[in-house]
Amino acid sequence: MYPNFSRSILSCLRHKKGKLMRNMFMRRSDTGSGGGRRRTAKLGIALGAGAARGWAHIGFLQELDAHRVRAEVVTGTSIGAVCGGAYAGGKLIELEAFARSLTKRRIFSMMDVSLAGGGLIGGSRLRAKLEAALGNLNAEELSIKFGAVATEIGSGHEVWLTKGNMAEAIRASYALPGLFEPVNFHGRWMVDGALVNPVPVTLCRALGADLVIAVNLSTDSFARGSVKPDEYEDAAHPPVPASQPELPDHASPRGFLSAVSDGAFALSWPFRAATAPTKTASASGPGVAAVMIDAFNIMQDRVARSRLAGDPPDILVNAKVGRVGLFEFHRADELIALGREAARRAMDDIRAAQAAFESYAF
Repeated sequence: MYPNFSRSILSCLRHKKGKLMRNMFMRRSDTGSGGGRRRTAKLGIALGAGAARGWAHIGFLQELDAHRVRAEVVTGTSIGAVCGGAYAGGKLIELEAFARSLTKRRIFSMMDVSLAGGGLIGGSRLRAKLEAALGNLNAEELSIKFGAVATEIGSGHEVWLTKGNMAEAIRASYALPGLFEPVNFHGRWMVDGALVNPVPVTLCRALGADLVIAVNLSTDSFARGSVKPDEYEDAAHPPVPASQPELPDHASPRGFLSAVSDGAFALSWPFRAATAPTKTASASGPGVAAVMIDAFNIMQDRVARSRLAGDPPDILVNAKVGRVGLFEFHRADELIALGREAARRAMDDIRAAQAAFESYAF
């Protein structure tokens, strides 16, 4: 009954079965061993905060380029935003030249002291340098996805700056409270992103990175959460410290603002303790500015540890830059070399992570 109709149905089914088998074979050949079209990992780099130590990011990025490891996503906080923005905007060579040209005297000449605003430094000279280098570049127009982290004053919200003027976004990310004036970005007042996210791994993943390399600059700066008891808590009369050589008025522990040695005194002398009869390090102690910066840095270190534990990167690179002071911007040569060294140490791990991703991602 209806022989022609039956033959048509069987022919159609055979055709569809053959097409289905061909498609299955093609998919297997595409993803099988030796067949080749596996998806490569979209690499992201999260560059951490760290003031002058951030020049190490320049060397790190250059060494990745030398090994033909290219990032498609770059995020940064504070100095990490400066270096990451230069990389994403194709201005890393210019930033390197600027960093290597810095001397103590030149650094001080760029500090426009302002006691009327929200910080000791107005930042107009640094802003002019950024605008000259980046021009009117907008983050969303770059071929490499870029994002900077800032903190909103008042709410304390972590703000991801992924659109708009690059220079303004970078300024907002490095506006250290008390030192630089806050930045008004699209109607919101912003300060340093290191308050909330010193190493922005989360933002890197949000922008689409499959593998995230995080560069942390504070790992060897502080003790790892240890508690030191008071050795003399039971002593009626604790020992008197030995006499120490007299230091200049502007000197302070940990070399604060040693990068601008002569100018530092002009910034910090009004805030130093004036009760001690002699000007020794043991008597006068650190100035308010030194205490403020060290307190901020300790807090940043603890926040970074917490955030990295909650959202760990695929590869964590701990750059060994602790011997360089936070404001020693004139030591760019040394820091760039340390960044290159950190990248070389991590290269095997980076290659292994890329290979592992490509083995399983279809």
